[in-house]
Amino acid sequence: MNNTLKLFCTKCGKQSLKKLKPKNDTHERIVCESCNDILYTNPKVVVGSVCTFQNKILLCKRAIDPQKGLWTLPAGYLEINESVEEGAIREAYEEAYANIQIVNLLAVYSLRHISQIQIIFEAKLINKDVKPGIESLDVDLFEWNDIPWNYLAFESVKWSLDNFNQRQNLNTFKVFNNPN
Repeated sequence: MNNTLKLFCTKCGKQSLKKLKPKNDTHERIVCESCNDILYTNPKVVVGSVCTFQNKILLCKRAIDPQKGLWTLPAGYLEINESVEEGAIREAYEEAYANIQIVNLLAVYSLRHISQIQIIFEAKLINKDVKPGIESLDVDLFEWNDIPWNYLAFESVKWSLDNFNQRQNLNTFKVFNNPN
């Protein structure tokens, strides 16, 4: 079986993609030699939130790789035509059927080694009615001292929790909804 992947230009459909440095550019890009369209490859944006209810923090046990079976915040990739706030709200619902209200921007993390930008919010659970979504094996609300620190899926989850703990109730980084 041949596993060679043939790439075609998304603009003209021709199989003439090459990696080169376009005129007046600073980086090598994937360029169609037929129509000169540039295929930009940019970092992925992840959105999520530290969600609380009565001083307890919502965590989700991952049902998918990477890090299946470990605990994480409700978070995931931002979708096309979605604001970062909408994405964080959607991810909380998809992973824990959690209805949340965004309170503050908590942190922005640049994970250069995996070309990922993480935008994490502080959010309040509207009610404590949560249950596992399709990407979660389990969900639970944890007191700070009961967080399963040795079983967190990603280092950025620990960073976000520590950041939340240090900054809670400071009322900084307010999020203002854009009417557009």
